[in-house]
Amino acid sequence: MNKKMSRLVQPGTGWSFFVLGFFCVMALLLGHYTLAIVEAVVTVIYLAFFLAMRSRHKKEVQDFIQNTFNTLDETKKAESPFPMALIRLVDGGIIWGNERFSAITGFREKMYEQRLADVIPSLSTDWLVSGKSEYPHDVTVGARRFRVYGTTARAEGPGANMMGMLYFTDLTELYQVRDEYIRSRPVVSIILVDNYEELTMNLSESAISTMNAEINDVITKWTEDYRGMLRKLERNRYLFVFEKRYLEVAEKEKFTLIEDIHQVVNPMGLAASISFGLGVDGASFDESYNFAALSIEMALSRGGDQAVIKDRLNFTFYGGRAKEADRRSKVRSRVTANSMMELIGQSSQVFVMGHKNADLDAVGAAVGICCMCRKKGKKAYIVIDREHNAAGRLLEEVAQTPEYRDTLISGQDALLLCDNRSTLIVVDTNRPDQVESKALLEAISRVCVVDHHRRAADYIESVVVNLHEPYASSASELVTELLQYSVEKPDVLPIEAKCLLAGIFLDTKSFNVRTGERTFEAAAVLKRMGADTVEVKKLLQSDFQETMSRYQIMKAARLYRQEIAIAALNTGTTRPLAAQAADELLNISGITASFVLYPQDDQVIISARSIGKANVQMILEPMGGGGNTATAGAQVEGDSVKDVLDQLVSSIDKYYEG
Repeated sequence: MNKKMSRLVQPGTGWSFFVLGFFCVMALLLGHYTLAIVEAVVTVIYLAFFLAMRSRHKKEVQDFIQNTFNTLDETKKAESPFPMALIRLVDGGIIWGNERFSAITGFREKMYEQRLADVIPSLSTDWLVSGKSEYPHDVTVGARRFRVYGTTARAEGPGANMMGMLYFTDLTELYQVRDEYIRSRPVVSIILVDNYEELTMNLSESAISTMNAEINDVITKWTEDYRGMLRKLERNRYLFVFEKRYLEVAEKEKFTLIEDIHQVVNPMGLAASISFGLGVDGASFDESYNFAALSIEMALSRGGDQAVIKDRLNFTFYGGRAKEADRRSKVRSRVTANSMMELIGQSSQVFVMGHKNADLDAVGAAVGICCMCRKKGKKAYIVIDREHNAAGRLLEEVAQTPEYRDTLISGQDALLLCDNRSTLIVVDTNRPDQVESKALLEAISRVCVVDHHRRAADYIESVVVNLHEPYASSASELVTELLQYSVEKPDVLPIEAKCLLAGIFLDTKSFNVRTGERTFEAAAVLKRMGADTVEVKKLLQSDFQETMSRYQIMKAARLYRQEIAIAALNTGTTRPLAAQAADELLNISGITASFVLYPQDDQVIISARSIGKANVQMILEPMGGGGNTATAGAQVEGDSVKDVLDQLVSSIDKYYEG
């Protein structure tokens, strides 16, 4: 019996006998013989009682130990109901496995010379080493599927290895039921012919009937393979419900209905296009339908001709490569102008805010909104960083105008001034992470958005008035249309008309890209209001040093896929220079898209331009960027220029190969 067991059976009482003997001796030495005899008698009685109790306790402990070992022996003879294996964690070698483990793996011979990776290749031991007690995935062995649990222990002795005991629970039937439940979950989708009005414009009733029949045939033929339920809700809207098991097939084929519907062409040669909104993983049919409605709204706000999937976490996009067609209505501009003017009239004050590093378009749109506020007699503030922006010269001119002398303020100052009746109007962006002051956006409840960029997955929600037109050339163009329905010509200052025209000039590259008839109409209106095109041109000029720096950026560009220019800089530059260099690269024959990358603080900035079929917004979107078909940008944090360049090339390849 070892020392620990001896102490358990014979608990230490030596000190008590020593003390009793000491008192007995001291009584004799002091001459107290009666006391010494009494103490001696008590000591003898206590000793006899102790010996008797020790013998009884020892027998009880021995009986308990014997019973425990007998129980363990009986347990060894009975087979565990679970497959079990003991492994060395250092190399995954199998030390021991019971009969059930041998049966499911089939390695009955030489089991103890095998490694776990050879017996069950899909099962690793990293989770045990990291302290977890359950493997995060189910494990398939043969035709059965198991949930694996485990414990760890260190063997005794010098140089002992850490060991792990694995327990396999057969949950095949449970997994089959779970998988079938997931595969049979309903996917609610809305199919919308997004250019139906243009397709049927000026057509006779018989031609419209023929057009409807052709659209119905294409949609019905595509949905037949998915064994769902298709119902036509309106003349251009369909409801399609199918099981989730077929969604993976549709995603793999990238929703061929988007391309198939282009076969339907009206007598004027206009091809039909659809937007596809799908709601997935809703807790109920109602929630899935709401997801689908959000998806269709997202698809339309991004230009249509695409499929958007909305689940509980985010959006997924397919298609959307076609050039946006202008489907705006002047009726909507008039209604939006009236709604915004009414909201401004109900506000105590108005704050206008663009995106970070505001450019001419953001400043122009903000100044136009201030004109509307002045018409209603409400104080307006432009929230902008005077130190970090791309419109310095224009801001200096605005600040010197008497009407704008105390209008330009910082985000911190705006937070101090705002109250519960304040209104915030966001221009030239729809993403909460890109606004000049996110704290101000969160502090004000009444928010309006005026933007022309394609909507991203993370957009500003719960807006009171939303004028989001991805078909417009610029935010300044949209604000110019609002001014036509809300103010008179004398109400617009020449500096305000100049700012708005400068914004249109910038985003259209002097009316060379993303320009429609509404763009020229807006420019004509601004010209009548006092805008000077020569003065606007001067705002876009750069000095000699900036011009030389721009050509240095262009010199670093390299050709990719025979039509894409990529300039990756290892030194920093300014946003305006990078944007100008990207624009300048498109002047080279054969170049249809350009990208300029440069480091800034702890992030890498990308400026992208396109005049061809490449949609730079879709290329940069997987990298957290945004914009529109011809102009886009991105900010990637935490990576080097080389890493971001690799990500960009990968995204370009994926776009072209998709």
